[in-house]
Amino acid sequence: MNDILEILADNARISVGDLAKLTGKNKQTIEKEIKSYENKGVIVKYKTVINREKIKDEKGVVALIEVQVIPQKDVGFDTVAARIYRFPEVKSCYLISGTYDLLLVVEGKDIHTVASFVSEKLAPLSSVKGTVTHFMLKKYKEDGVVLVKEGKNQRLAITY
Repeated sequence: MNDILEILADNARISVGDLAKLTGKNKQTIEKEIKSYENKGVIVKYKTVINREKIKDEKGVVALIEVQVIPQKDVGFDTVAARIYRFPEVKSCYLISGTYDLLLVVEGKDIHTVASFVSEKLAPLSSVKGTVTHFMLKKYKEDGVVLVKEGKNQRLAITY
């Protein structure tokens, strides 16, 4: 990955002027390269990482769902994945190796909403052979950002 993309991946709010200073390129070149990356789909979105546990009013659950599917002839997993990732509950969808084929990140207002999604929308699909749902209990790190304060160990020492 080139230097502009690496810097933007770490800090999407950096100014073009600061990017120019860090890379040694002029502002016009930086702006042109960024626009080119956006047009080519290399830069898809600028994102803020939010620690939702710090928001008192924020309710909801996140689930990681492993999905075993039957790939379709001549198109493999792509058509099945497209059908699944179009559900609004699905925030991310990955093709993975191992026992399961797809890994989904699903969000819902509560456990029952996610359970309903799995039982009423996902599992009934003819190409879905099985699912395993894991509910996220706590996030420690997201997108390279540590979300918890690392403090002194609160556990008592065990003595004999």
